[in-house]
Amino acid sequence: MTGKSGAERRTGLLNGFAAYGMWGLVPLFWPLLKPAGAVEILAHRMVWSLFFVGAALLVVRRWAWLGELLRQPRRLALIAVAATVITVNWGVYIWSVNSGHVVEASLGYFINPLVTIAMGVLLLKERLRPVQWAAVGVGASAVLVLTVGHGRPPWISLCLAFSFATYGLVKKKVNLGGVESLAAETAIQFLPALGYLLWLGARGESTFAGEGAGHAALLAATGIVTALPLVCFGAAAIRVPLSTLGLLQYLAPVFQFLLGVLYFKEAMPPERWAGFALVWLALTLLTWDALRTARGSARTLAAMTPAARTADPRPTEAERVTEARA
Repeated sequence: MTGKSGAERRTGLLNGFAAYGMWGLVPLFWPLLKPAGAVEILAHRMVWSLFFVGAALLVVRRWAWLGELLRQPRRLALIAVAATVITVNWGVYIWSVNSGHVVEASLGYFINPLVTIAMGVLLLKERLRPVQWAAVGVGASAVLVLTVGHGRPPWISLCLAFSFATYGLVKKKVNLGGVESLAAETAIQFLPALGYLLWLGARGESTFAGEGAGHAALLAATGIVTALPLVCFGAAAIRVPLSTLGLLQYLAPVFQFLLGVLYFKEAMPPERWAGFALVWLALTLLTWDALRTARGSARTLAAMTPAARTADPRPTEAERVTEARA
């Protein structure tokens, strides 16, 4: 990242703010699609996303990855798993927003980094630093507080967090760029989604043709709402350090939380504030530890000779950014 000009970094930051800002404000969009139900909206999102992502790939002429992917059954199977998991994530999120659970949905994306770390320990046998253990413990305490206070576990939050963490894990194994991966996933989703929409139409229950041109245009726009933030994220990921992206990722759930409390007027009893406070404490610990570790690595790298840097087998910042995009 040291070779990037100031203009490149500013462009990356603007794209990062745009990506996470759009993800954070998307709860304002899904209610506009009523009276369509969550499953119909989900099916339209799958169908139209393929059209818009396919058009983007046509413009940039990036198709070489497709032939390589088709020759690798294991990666294709992983893409199918990713498509299944993100279908669950999208469906639960759309339903939760349109059912008045925006705050609980935002909690899912706040605890997602903690779930990702826990999955790394359980599935990948990764070793955590003491501060990371503390953050995970505080996050688990937050879930316990919310469970006791609300009388049930925060199922929406947990489903969103675990599904998205699983999605990230699978995408890391697939090792495809964001736009390419979305194209492959929506290609798998396309036929079932289109079949469902045709079935709805045959039963006379589809809202696409029955609620006017404006409603149909909004349903088609689900493809843009899905693809555009991802394109902006891709532009940011190659221009700004991974530590900066790590901080920017909290913008989306912050915006969602504020919308839930201030715009949708959802209730925030004391036990919910207590649970969120514990989650924010865990994320503060996690962010502080990540920044401290990044500064330490940077000082170590700066102290090394050029030859030693070349021989150092540890991944560079750019390589970690590329890995994060996958």
